[in-house]
Amino acid sequence: MHLNLSHRVAVITGGASGIGAACAHLFAEAGALVVTIDTSDAPAPPGVALALTGDVGNEDDVLTNADEIMDRFGRVDVLVTAAAFSTGTTVPDTALTDWEAVMRTNVTGTFLWARAAVKAMGRSGGGSIIMIASQLALAGGRSNAAYIASKGAVVSLAKTMALDHAADHIRVNTLVPGAIETPLLARSFARTGDAERARERSTARHPMGRLGRPDEIARAALFLASDASSFTTGSCLMADGGWLAG
Repeated sequence: MHLNLSHRVAVITGGASGIGAACAHLFAEAGALVVTIDTSDAPAPPGVALALTGDVGNEDDVLTNADEIMDRFGRVDVLVTAAAFSTGTTVPDTALTDWEAVMRTNVTGTFLWARAAVKAMGRSGGGSIIMIASQLALAGGRSNAAYIASKGAVVSLAKTMALDHAADHIRVNTLVPGAIETPLLARSFARTGDAERARERSTARHPMGRLGRPDEIARAALFLASDASSFTTGSCLMADGGWLAG
């Protein structure tokens, strides 16, 4: 089945790099009018219709960006919440400011954009929200307490939103990647003090014997965004190289 997003408006947070950028590029190829939201001034991926700068954890920024999207396009059909932040510490070693920074981006940012999207989708008859979580939200992990807790919150948020908005024809699903070759992952490896060793351990943890690529996660997101997943809501789609199976 061809996964077609023609004439749909797709908003992607964290759209300037990593998984978000890969989703933006692929969704544009599938015919979507793609809007990216990012704090970075990095060039937008090819095919993006509108690149906006904003802090996903700042309510005023989200409302301003959402208003601009509605003024420009009049609708939102797809939302992908890919913006993410991590610190890589245990609970005793996590400063409150770091905890709050992770939650601000990963949880509050997801909530604020999901709230804006639901309002817009309700006016146009429905849509699809894809929240990017992590295999660590389900499996657990070491020395990344705030990030893992935040991604667990995202999984739970998606499930309750799926129930709350099913009657509005708004589908809400979670995409659960494994370790993906992104700047976020590179920074995570670097924090260990031995990035190469950390990469080797992570690679070995995947039964497929390699790390994932952003485009592989984008293809899974495209499935959830398209009509091919029309009977799918409240689900966690694993794209983790077998991590959770092992």
